[in-house]
Amino acid sequence: MKRNILTFGLISGLILGLFISTFNWLSTKHDDLADSYIIGYAAMIIAFSFIFVGVKNFRDKYNGGVVSFGKAFRIGLGIALIGSTIYVLAWVIDYYVFIPDFMDRYAARIIKQAQDSGASQAVLNQKIAEANSMKELYKSPVWVVLFTYLEALPVGVVISLLAALILKRRQPRTTVGVAA
Repeated sequence: MKRNILTFGLISGLILGLFISTFNWLSTKHDDLADSYIIGYAAMIIAFSFIFVGVKNFRDKYNGGVVSFGKAFRIGLGIALIGSTIYVLAWVIDYYVFIPDFMDRYAARIIKQAQDSGASQAVLNQKIAEANSMKELYKSPVWVVLFTYLEALPVGVVISLLAALILKRRQPRTTVGVAA
């Protein structure tokens, strides 16, 4: 079980790590990509699809075609935790080494969007305060890590729940053979 979790967690994490690094590099070149949350969460869903593969692989190859909801969920959580950890490590390296001005650019983008939308001064002041608060929190590596886990891990938990519900099996499937 541990080998299965490690294998599929690493695959998931490599996909997430490569995605975030590539996406961050592209977003430094093209500002219009910077707010593309849909692309980011789609990549997480693709990467975390290996939770299904890992649980099914364990059930069918190593556990006689049977897996409980609890064990399937634990396998999924293990894969999600490894994948999310690699995602966090990739972001921390990207942030501190390659894009240390990320929060300044992010805050400026939030404020510009509020201005472009015609927000009132009260709303604009609120957006500025939120942006400054996030910039202040992001000065601490602990908050950087926590916020980054909060991006990826919940997606992995939801997919783990779905995988456990779909792939749980109490009895091995019996094949009905044709009499010769």
